[in-house]
Amino acid sequence: MALNPYDLYDVRSLLSEEERAVQDTVARFTDERVLPIIGNAFDEGRFPKELIPEIAELGLLGSSLPEQYGCAGLNAVSYGLICQELERGDSGIRSFVSVQSSLCMYPIYAYGSEEQRQRWLPDMAAARAIGCFGLTEPHGGSDPANMKTNAKRDGGDWVINGSKMWITNGNLADVAIVWAMTDEGIQGFLVEKGMPGFTAQEIKHKMSLRASVTSALFFDNVRVPDSNRLPNVKGLKGPLGCLTQARYGITWGPIGAAIACLDEALRYGKERILFDRPLTANQAVQLKLADMARRITTAQLLSLQLGRLKDAGNMQPTQVSLAKWNNVRMAIDIAREARDLLGGAGITTEHCPIRHALNLESVITYEGTETVHQLVVGRELTGINAF
Repeated sequence: MALNPYDLYDVRSLLSEEERAVQDTVARFTDERVLPIIGNAFDEGRFPKELIPEIAELGLLGSSLPEQYGCAGLNAVSYGLICQELERGDSGIRSFVSVQSSLCMYPIYAYGSEEQRQRWLPDMAAARAIGCFGLTEPHGGSDPANMKTNAKRDGGDWVINGSKMWITNGNLADVAIVWAMTDEGIQGFLVEKGMPGFTAQEIKHKMSLRASVTSALFFDNVRVPDSNRLPNVKGLKGPLGCLTQARYGITWGPIGAAIACLDEALRYGKERILFDRPLTANQAVQLKLADMARRITTAQLLSLQLGRLKDAGNMQPTQVSLAKWNNVRMAIDIAREARDLLGGAGITTEHCPIRHALNLESVITYEGTETVHQLVVGRELTGINAF
């Protein structure tokens, strides 16, 4: 039997029936609804908002949260497969779902009051409300403890001043999960659209994540009631806990981007005739394609085991860092190699590798740069913090 070139180790056979059904459903959505429009959306610098109702209807928003809040209650592996299939379409689509699910709905569920959960989670699962996550600031994102945005108590309210940068979904959001320094340490606040002094400004002139909304957020004496403060966490463990959830999904997403690039390279290489034979008949080309498949297979096994650890409650942040580092590096290298194999055609967005390569420049940077994740693993090995 011929092996599946995109799953040489038959990782799919290790999935449950439900996990395979989730993957098939999202793969069909990507094939039928995302891929026909995403190239043009990237060219136009436009997030395809028309897909949001369908994404919600499929249960992809907050998919791992309990059904009592209108969510699907899926396991971690299923969420990973959702990310993989969405990013096979485009990193911007996966980023929208990641932010809504892991960076907005998760902290409300994990750190919020029951009143906050009831108010926000059902609407966010149905996409009646969109969220964004405000942690990174203009001076840099790798040192969140050096936070300038602050919240001061004023009676029963908090007054927030500061700014956030590179915020996915910022101009779409009905609510921002904003992390601010207080006299009691870093705390999270639900800052709602329309609150006086809160503005969002979309960032233009991007060469990456063009089919995604990226914004700067500004807070000028924004008055927020204490009922909008996340009561169940203080300190960096709050935002870092959210990032661990999102980074987990990011270990899966780039596998989809890499598979898309390998598929394009294979199909193009078989059709492209050079020196009276297909491009794929050359040893040098086969070596590159084989290396792509090897690295995809490694990434698939890493993320699947990470998902099983997460579902068992045993996943550690260092394990997430290792997989994010490995899998995003794998994908960006494959996107660049696939672009090269396509020759001149590879620089156009009529083919996906250049689009994925550009997007992955953001993915390898956000939610922990590659260097940060390398240092996390190094600290685990040596016991020495070299940050």
